[in-house]
Amino acid sequence: MKYPIIVHTDAETFGFSASVPDFPGCFTAGDTLEELTANVQEAVELYLDGEDITPPAPTPLEVVLASEEARDGAVLVVDVDLSFLDDKAVPVNITMPVYVRNTIDRAARARGMTRSAFIVESALQAAGRRGGAAA
Repeated sequence: MKYPIIVHTDAETFGFSASVPDFPGCFTAGDTLEELTANVQEAVELYLDGEDITPPAPTPLEVVLASEEARDGAVLVVDVDLSFLDDKAVPVNITMPVYVRNTIDRAARARGMTRSAFIVESALQAAGRRGGAAA
């Protein structure tokens, strides 16, 4: 979903900061505009972490542009992937050598986990995401 952000520059550090008006109190920063916009996804994920709320629809761009906060900044629209909120388990068919499956099963048993939970947690860790998913 495409959400507007309000970008500000810092004259002392030459970096950028941004607020996400649709998520009050949600802020991020980056040394470059590219880094800043990439950081919006993580900021929204952290903002919604543990919250039992439905994300709002994006505020129309003309409303954000007319806001007081936007007068001292620039308004950009960034794509925020909200699929992280969908924690419904789905089956996945993967192929691997038997010895890899056996290695996974031994490691999972040693940790008191199912094969699926072990694979999910390992994949999330490898991707730099927080684990703890149960399967």
